[in-house]
Amino acid sequence: MDINGAVVLVTGANRGIGAEFVEQLKARGAAKIYAASRNASAIDAGGVHALELDVTDAAQVDAAAAVATDVDVLVNNAGVSTGTPLVSGDESTIRREMDTNFYGPLLMTRAFAPILATNGGGAIVNVVSALSWFTLPGAGAYAASKAAAWALTDSTRLELAGQGTHVVGVHMGLVDTDMAKGVDAPKISPADLANAGLDAVESGVQEVLADDWARFVKSGLALDPQARYERILAALGS
Repeated sequence: MDINGAVVLVTGANRGIGAEFVEQLKARGAAKIYAASRNASAIDAGGVHALELDVTDAAQVDAAAAVATDVDVLVNNAGVSTGTPLVSGDESTIRREMDTNFYGPLLMTRAFAPILATNGGGAIVNVVSALSWFTLPGAGAYAASKAAAWALTDSTRLELAGQGTHVVGVHMGLVDTDMAKGVDAPKISPADLANAGLDAVESGVQEVLADDWARFVKSGLALDPQARYERILAALGS
């Protein structure tokens, strides 16, 4: 589908990847952009419709769907990373990651799928991660939530095919945002990531491997776990 003239809702739109999605949507001629954030006052982009939206709050999700009935494209971008391990980490923090990174996109998809159907099918973009396919010490909760988000993307793609909704999963390694500012490693720019996701919407591609790291990790999924992690750790220089 063509972004030019489309109505798009972006979650987590106040900064980082979400804010860049908003800017690239403007550049591509989106007719209307709903920029959603837990704190709508933090959205400083001009020419958008700011929405107060915590994707973990079902009532706020339903309220957003009641307002944004003209949406053609949903970008599930809101996410959180706390650096919490699964075995020894705080359970409430693990649940926070799962609530935000998996249940958030699920609630948004369930609320907006009927709207997309009414408006001709449209598209859903899920910002996932290469960490949906591997994990590292301290990243257990995040990786688990992103693995669930990958399964969500595949499942909803199949479930919504009949109504003509195109579901895109966007995978990447590190992005040059506040979330990754303490990591000294190659990073993709938020603009390049957002453009890769929007290119997929326009071209019909279902899965985006936005950088070399995502392509590298995906290429090793057929290996057994020991060989796969030896390969990943060697690439990381560990």
